[in-house]
Amino acid sequence: MHKRTPTVLGVLGCAALLSGCITVNIPPGPGPLVETQISGSGSSKVLMLDLVGMISSSEEHGFYPLPSQVARLKEALTKAADDPKIQSLVLRINTPGGTVTASDVLYHELRLFKKKKNIPIIASIMDVGASGGYYVAMGADKIVAHPSSVTGSLGVIMLTMNANGLLEKIGVHANAITSGPKKDMGSPFRVMTDEERAIFQSVINSFYERFLTVIKEGRKNLTADEIRRLADGRIYSGEQAKAVGLVDSIGYLDDAVELAKREAGLTEARLVVYQQPGEYRHNIYSQMINRQGNNGGLLSNFDLMALVRGGTPQFMYLWMP
Repeated sequence: MHKRTPTVLGVLGCAALLSGCITVNIPPGPGPLVETQISGSGSSKVLMLDLVGMISSSEEHGFYPLPSQVARLKEALTKAADDPKIQSLVLRINTPGGTVTASDVLYHELRLFKKKKNIPIIASIMDVGASGGYYVAMGADKIVAHPSSVTGSLGVIMLTMNANGLLEKIGVHANAITSGPKKDMGSPFRVMTDEERAIFQSVINSFYERFLTVIKEGRKNLTADEIRRLADGRIYSGEQAKAVGLVDSIGYLDDAVELAKREAGLTEARLVVYQQPGEYRHNIYSQMINRQGNNGGLLSNFDLMALVRGGTPQFMYLWMP
């Protein structure tokens, strides 16, 4: 029987633990939003909020539970609505979209904020502001796209999986006992019938018409026929989007901030952001760090395999090539 010889690193590690020399920095837990000034001067404020990553109403999991993206934006808008010094809002968008309902809720909350506060709202599209991201931008008064932005992908997609072939190969069969023949429609364990596909298509068509209606409300410069022609699912560069009327101007984030000041009739103002405890935001390009610590990756909280495990189709306003 061989005895394992301790390594030098192992001995040193044990010694460090025993001597209490290792310091573990535990990040602060969730807390109320804190206002931080980024730049500017004066008594008036321009608030910048983030819409980053996959749009979802699901809570994000990590070291500490954080509220969903929908809940975070609602909290920020509620705080802003009670601050009379906030005279304009810049919504920085960097998202390919997300679920139909979460996108619609964010749009709804932005419209409610506008109705209550009655201040200019400028949407600034960064890398990506597609599908559900563009949907939310319809709650803004003006849209500024970065020169290298990707936007568009106007439409709906249903995500589901078909694992029937794989299960047959490994000799596994799933049996569903239902109260009706359509109860398990969309199941990943069997092939979808033509009738079931038609039912799903009717739901998608309904969500699509809702999308077109929201765009018509937000883009008064476009006719219904023009919007429908543009909304075939394709993406547009910032310049292309400007040419067809989907955005108002091409510019950088600081251009959007200056536009927000002008629209509010301000010659000087402080640019402020809201942040969670432990976040560090020192200029206009500082990103909100999510709990995975990946700076709000565009699809960071989207679990494709959950579709296989759960088997529930998802209706999405999402650019997902």
